[in-house]
Amino acid sequence: QVQLVESGGGLVQPGGSLRLSCAASGSIFSINGMGWYRQAPGKQRELVAAITSGGSTNLADSVKGRFTISRDNAKNTVYLQMNSLKPEDTAVYYCNAGRRKSLVPPNDYWGQGTQVTVSS
Repeated sequence: QVQLVESGGGLVQPGGSLRLSCAASGSIFSINGMGWYRQAPGKQRELVAAITSGGSTNLADSVKGRFTISRDNAKNTVYLQMNSLKPEDTAVYYCNAGRRKSLVPPNDYWGQGTQVTVSS
């Protein structure tokens, strides 16, 4: 089993920045793909960003140029740097990780979610 613990959410004004972190523990040798989904009220959960153990990344079109995903394999941690935040980025952000490189469909394990609210 793998446990994912997220941190870094909060309230930020439009145009601001936040950095989310997700630390993995447990059977981490099994982890390849890691990344982030988000779910806004009344909407389906959507993939935001993904990164493989080798460093290949994939970003949703809606966040390209604003968000960056990175990974520290030594710390078993994935990061999501979010800049130029917009109100439409408001959602619960979930860390997702597992054995497959791809996060589509979602991989094996989920974090508990962290709220990101973009509002003035």
